[in-house]
Amino acid sequence: MARKVSKKQTPKVTGPQSAKWLRVSRQAEAGCMSQQAPIVLDHGRGVMLWDVDGRQYIDWTSGVLVTNVGHCHPRLVEAVQQQAARLMNVYDFPTPPRVELARRMVALMPPNLDRCFLVTTGSEATEAAMRLAKRHTGRNEIVAFWGGFHGRTLGAMSMGGKAGGKKGFGTMLPGVLFSPFAYCYRCPFKMTYPKCDLFCAGWLDHVKATESTGDVAALIVEPYQGGAGFIFPPKGWLTRVHEWCRANDVLFILDEVQASFGRTGKMFALEHERLRPNMLCIGKGIGSGVTTAALMSEERLFACLAPGEMSSTHGGNPLCTAASLAVLDIFKDEKLEDNAARVGRYMLGRLRKMQRACRYLGDARGMGLVMGLEFVKDKRTKEPAPDLTVEVINRAVAAGLLVGRVGFHGNVIRVAPPLVISRSEAERSCDIMEKVLKSL
Repeated sequence: MARKVSKKQTPKVTGPQSAKWLRVSRQAEAGCMSQQAPIVLDHGRGVMLWDVDGRQYIDWTSGVLVTNVGHCHPRLVEAVQQQAARLMNVYDFPTPPRVELARRMVALMPPNLDRCFLVTTGSEATEAAMRLAKRHTGRNEIVAFWGGFHGRTLGAMSMGGKAGGKKGFGTMLPGVLFSPFAYCYRCPFKMTYPKCDLFCAGWLDHVKATESTGDVAALIVEPYQGGAGFIFPPKGWLTRVHEWCRANDVLFILDEVQASFGRTGKMFALEHERLRPNMLCIGKGIGSGVTTAALMSEERLFACLAPGEMSSTHGGNPLCTAASLAVLDIFKDEKLEDNAARVGRYMLGRLRKMQRACRYLGDARGMGLVMGLEFVKDKRTKEPAPDLTVEVINRAVAAGLLVGRVGFHGNVIRVAPPLVISRSEAERSCDIMEKVLKSL
C-alpha cells in the first residue's frame, strides 16, 4: 500500500493580485485553456519569471517548450521592436526577412530538405505535411502513433494518439492508422528493452497488414512524445521506423515542433540518429515566444502544388521572421544546444538520484533540456498518481520553481527550462525539487 500524502503543509500559492486576476479570468475567459498553477505571471528575463505579486520563479516550462533563448532575450526584443516599427504583415508578398529566414533554414537542414514553407503554428505545419503527403502520393492513409500529439486543429487532432484530446469532438478524419510508440516504462507488450529487439517498431507491419487498404501516404512521428508524458524511445527505434518507411514507399514525416531548436542537445533531434525525413515540422523554439512555425520538405514534393494552393495569412510575416532570424543568431553566438546538452546531463543525473530516493517517483527520463518525471502511487504496480503530481506542482511553485504536468494520466511533470539556464540556476532548481520530494 502506498502512503497517503498529507496536503496540510502545502504553502499558499496564490497571492492577492493573482487572485484578483484569476477572478476576472473566470468571469471573462472561456475557461478551456490549461492552468497549471493558480498564479498570474507578469514578466520574465532569462530563466526567471515573476508573477503579478512580485514572486520570483525559476521556469521549468519554457512556456511549453517555446522560449528556448530565454524570456525576453535583449537581442530578440530589439529585433521585434525594430521590425514592428517598419512592417508587420503583407501576406501575398515576399519580404527580405521571410526570404532570408527560408534560406537560412534550408542551410541548416539535411541536403534533401531544400524547401521551406513558413506558417504560424505547429498545428499548421503538421496539417500542411499531411495535405502535401496526400497530394503528392495520391494516397489517403497516414500512420501515426499511440500517444502522439500533433496539434489541436481537426487534421492534427485526427493524427493524435490520445483519446483525451479528441473526446466529445465527434468523428475525426478517416484514414489514420495507429501503432504503439516505444513507451518502455509502460510497454503495452510487457516486454523489456533491449531483449524486445524493438518489437513495437516491427508492429508497423501488423498495422499495415490488418488496418490499411493499401493506401498509405505517410507516417508521422515525434522524436519524443511531449503530450503523452515526455516519452523517449530507445536509441535505434526511430531509425527502424525510418527504414520501414523506405521499405514500404511511405513518406517519413518527423514532427519536431517541440524537439527542434536545441531542446534535445542538438539543433534538431534528427541529428542524434542522422535521420533524413521527407518532411520536418518545426515550431515553438523557432520564434522563442513569437508565433512561427515551418514545414521543411523536398522540392519534388512541393512541385505538386500550384501557387496559392497552400498558404497562411500570417505565416512568414516580417515581424515573426525577423524574430526567428534573431533566434538563429543567438543560437549561433551563444551555442545554446551545447549548453542544453551539458546542463541537461547534470540535471538528469540529479533527477535520477531523486528517483532512487523517492518512493513516488517512478521514472526520470530525458535528453538535453527536456525531461519527464513520472509519479506513481507504488513503484511496483506503477499505478499513476495524478493527485500527488498536482501536490508536487503546488509545493514547487510555492518554493519558487514553476513546473507543469502532462501525460496520459496527468502524472508526469515536465522539466524543460529555457536553454540559457546556467549550471548554478540548474543546481538551485534541482535543490528545490529535491526538497519538495523529501517533504512528501
